[in-house]
Amino acid sequence: MELYIIRHGKTYWNEEKRIQGWADIDLTESGRRVAVESAEGMKNIHFDAIYSSPLKRASDTAYILRGDRDLPVIVDERIKEIGFGELEGADFTKIRGDKTSKFASFFDAPEKYVAPEGGETFEGITERAADFLRDILEKHKNDERVMVVAHGAINKAMMRFFRHNEVKDFWEGSLQRNCGVTIVDCRDGKYDIIAENKVFYEYKKA
Repeated sequence: MELYIIRHGKTYWNEEKRIQGWADIDLTESGRRVAVESAEGMKNIHFDAIYSSPLKRASDTAYILRGDRDLPVIVDERIKEIGFGELEGADFTKIRGDKTSKFASFFDAPEKYVAPEGGETFEGITERAADFLRDILEKHKNDERVMVVAHGAINKAMMRFFRHNEVKDFWEGSLQRNCGVTIVDCRDGKYDIIAENKVFYEYKKA
């Protein structure tokens, strides 16, 4: 199986630098545009199945990326973003710089991260990512190609499954851009990372 792991398009909270996990935030117009451009760039790639997080920023991206393919978008709760509990909506730039905040170690020292009230741990998100992947690896064998549209942290949790890395290395590799694509070839219990953070649109920093 060849797996395309894709991050959703840009949202309003991405633009506002607010923490978003389970909060269901819409794509911006530029987020939709980049998804459309990505769909155009991927239009000649055959897919056998498409899976999406239930959060609309991912599912809307998935429907755009599906294009004219006669495939359902299969929504799976296990690939929604990590939950931040009481920190949902907080200003990322302020809270990351506050060393007294529970969020301070989220990116810089994930092994020290303590989930906020109502939030989720790295181990928790890793377990549900692994559960999802075991299911689709069993279901889509041989030469099938599968698209999975989800989020930054859950996508890294999937990569942890493939890399067998420790929590301290959770963010190994580059952080996915919006609509960035990581491609993994999965055959006979072996996982080959073909591309990471590949984009099918003209990348602009704006």
